[in-house]
Amino acid sequence: MSSAHPYARELGEFLRARRARVHPRDVGLEPGGRRKVSGLRREELALLAGLSTDYYQRIEQGREVRPSDDVLAALAGALGLGDGERRHLFALGHAARRPAPDRVPREPERVPESTRRLLRVTDTPAVVLGRHLDLLDWNPMAEALLGHPDDYPPDRLNLLLLLFDDTRTDQRTCPDWERQALNYIGMLRAAVATDPTHPRATAVVGELSIRSAEFRRLWARHDVRESVSGSKTFRVPAVGDIVLDWDTYPLPGNPGPVMLVFTAEPGSADADRLRLLASLHATRAALG
Repeated sequence: MSSAHPYARELGEFLRARRARVHPRDVGLEPGGRRKVSGLRREELALLAGLSTDYYQRIEQGREVRPSDDVLAALAGALGLGDGERRHLFALGHAARRPAPDRVPREPERVPESTRRLLRVTDTPAVVLGRHLDLLDWNPMAEALLGHPDDYPPDRLNLLLLLFDDTRTDQRTCPDWERQALNYIGMLRAAVATDPTHPRATAVVGELSIRSAEFRRLWARHDVRESVSGSKTFRVPAVGDIVLDWDTYPLPGNPGPVMLVFTAEPGSADADRLRLLASLHATRAALG
């Protein structure tokens, strides 16, 4: 294994980001003196995990190391990782122990025909997302909410690219914009952990890193989301703000696409606005 091993590099970056979040007092250490780092120093984390500073430094730098499960468990405990973060750490650690493959087999992402049928009969906005948050398919209700797919070049049909699109900056005034961005970024982080050198991941992360300081800040947090849910405010001029709950449902494949479904509380004003939006969209479609 060399310093260029993609999983070792991703493991080191994840540990560095998590170390920066832990304050010495959180783990029973006295900060003492002037500190150049906001979180733990490398030697402090190594001490807590029962490792030598040199060995831990080599892990964080992605150098020639093969951390055992005991080492990974010690680091997870010292950093106070949650269940999802712990699984992510172990996945990266296990992958870093294997030789980097010369070539990674990658199949095109496809939406099963049965899933397409399900989309068409679902009477609430629903989309199918690829592993890198590309929009692979969506139903008429999602079209009413998000716009027609023909309005975007195929390579722009990606939730993160749309979320950080400078022509849609009015969305960033929504109170939940950053939380939504962190959820999407966390989902992409989980995908990157399964294949750090995937060309689509490289393209999306590379473009956003170049043109968005906000994305760089949020991406550097190394947050990970496995299967997530939440709520989002949509600002739709024709009907007003609509607050919808959203959930993700994994589809067959490993890693496979997920279905993202938006719903409104039955009998709520948001449900009424969603129905009105559907009616307006159907009318426009009928008129051509």
